[in-house]
Amino acid sequence: MISIGIIGGSGYTGKKLLQFCKAHPHIEKIKVYGHTTAGEKLSSVFPDLLNIIQDDEIGSVSELSYEHDLYFIALPHGEALNYVPLLIAQGKKVIDLGGDYRLDSEDVYSKWYKLNHSSSYLLKKKLYGLADISKNNYAGYNLIANPGCYPTAMLLSFLPVASYFSDEILSVSTVAYSGTSGAGKSAKVNMLMSEMDGNVRAYNVNQHRHQPEILQELNKAGFNSPFSFTTHLLPVAVGIYATTSVHLKNKIEAEKIQKAFDEMFADSFFVRLRPTPPDLNWVVGTNFCDINISVNEKTIIVTSAIDNLIKGASGQAVQNMNKLYGWEEKLGLANTGGQYVSVY
Repeated sequence: MISIGIIGGSGYTGKKLLQFCKAHPHIEKIKVYGHTTAGEKLSSVFPDLLNIIQDDEIGSVSELSYEHDLYFIALPHGEALNYVPLLIAQGKKVIDLGGDYRLDSEDVYSKWYKLNHSSSYLLKKKLYGLADISKNNYAGYNLIANPGCYPTAMLLSFLPVASYFSDEILSVSTVAYSGTSGAGKSAKVNMLMSEMDGNVRAYNVNQHRHQPEILQELNKAGFNSPFSFTTHLLPVAVGIYATTSVHLKNKIEAEKIQKAFDEMFADSFFVRLRPTPPDLNWVVGTNFCDINISVNEKTIIVTSAIDNLIKGASGQAVQNMNKLYGWEEKLGLANTGGQYVSVY
């Protein structure tokens, strides 16, 4: 049994982490830490969880203790830098759900996040925790960088192609869509219902911070072809839908493409390969990533769908915790029958 600290636990992702940890059989204590919500009861921040979770007082991040075995950090980029080095120095395990430790290069981080990395020595000591890639070895790691939501949807749907057929790829383009919860809980005018209802909008075109993260992991798989990544907002609260178009030098049989996916995800419970493009509704409220592959001559089109708050954040973080401790990967996320336990 372990004790968990959730730093930044009063946001959307923190709420999901709280629920998953409450359902986990190996967690005996959970403490949430916040900034502006410090001193408030959990029931005042999450009224719907009254009588579901223990109504503790939210602790202050300024008075952070080192009493817990593992810390989840769900803070905006730049803020985790204030806590991760101290926790690691105390021998604690950390899973950071933000972007501060995902990149391997200090220079790339500074370019895309417009910040100097104050603990760049940890970039080489972390594990990039794309949890459904079974070859990841968690032994010896104390810092896990939880992937971003867009990278999770894109990498899971394209890594099999990049890993097996990189020499045959001419170019790749990913167009992805996100619900508004991906922007966090803070009030923003352009996220108001009156702004987004019935609307779709491209944003951060050619400058999304998740692009170097995606390319970093694709390069490790041998991919070096031209790549474009364009993100959009959908008039929904939750979910990510990504469509990746791959243009090939030569025709590759559909059976060979399908085999690459089957092999890569043979042991991945939370990746479901679908015979048709998935609906976003199939994954919202779950930790699943649904993927469909369509092959036509020299073109491969892969569609994927995830819940950005769960598979793209808290659910994958719990997967990473389970793998870090050598536990069954589904613990806290699915019951013994395999049916997902929804938190909505």
